[in-house]
Amino acid sequence: MKNTEKKQKVKPGKSSGRSAEGDITVSYGDKLSKSDYEKKLNELGIELVKLQEWVKQKKLKVVVLFEGRDAAGKGGVIKAIEQFMNPRICKVVALGVPTEKEKEQWYFQRYVSELPSGGEMMLFDRSWYNRSGVEHVMGFCTKEEYEEYLRSCPEFEKMLIRSGIILVKYWFSVSNDEQEKRFQERIENPIKRWKISPMDIESRNKWVEFSVAKDTMFAYTDTKQSPWHVVEADDKRRARLNCISHLLSLIPYKDLTPKPYKLTPRKADKHYVRPPKQEQNFVPQKY
Repeated sequence: MKNTEKKQKVKPGKSSGRSAEGDITVSYGDKLSKSDYEKKLNELGIELVKLQEWVKQKKLKVVVLFEGRDAAGKGGVIKAIEQFMNPRICKVVALGVPTEKEKEQWYFQRYVSELPSGGEMMLFDRSWYNRSGVEHVMGFCTKEEYEEYLRSCPEFEKMLIRSGIILVKYWFSVSNDEQEKRFQERIENPIKRWKISPMDIESRNKWVEFSVAKDTMFAYTDTKQSPWHVVEADDKRRARLNCISHLLSLIPYKDLTPKPYKLTPRKADKHYVRPPKQEQNFVPQKY
């Protein structure tokens, strides 16, 4: 088994430490303000739209996987990306628990049906890597199924790449302390409380087991053809910006944005009479 963990350089002026899963965590001195974050995000959003047009015109097939521990920030970066994109081109895949029929299928089968056609980008909020993480650690698959998955996964991804799919894999790395902080925030905030499931609570006590599973997953699947890209995710805003910027750097594209043009004046129809408002059901103006 090869060790593919890569040491990451820490820039001057930033302190670092190690999380239980072995990743170097970076502590930033100054917090990125909301205004600065939104400004930089909008700049990246313009580039995402350019990338979208390129994917559409060139009929590219793009798959982006977002993996990591619970509360690592996967959903946040996906929302940050999709808010700028056309949902007909950029689609989010977040599959639930497999059905009884799906459990009897080839493991990768239900994910194959979610792969993109030409001109589409699919963002996977968790993916076929469920087997190397939660399914393995929580005992939802057998030892034989797990070992077969580790052998098959790199071959499956090679097939995807040979078929013309651009495959990008992100692992969001969050420290133990930061994950605990986010769990507490979700419990206290009724808007976010739905994000906490009984499975999250149970898996919370298996930090080391998940760390070992992640290391094994990287050893088998961090390949030259399909490498993992680790996102330092303790700082949510910086993690989103860094991830989007990196994604844009991986897919060469040109600006195909349509040029602005002037709208011609509307033709007035003097014969049209709008029906009386009292004949229609309007939403009450409470605000």
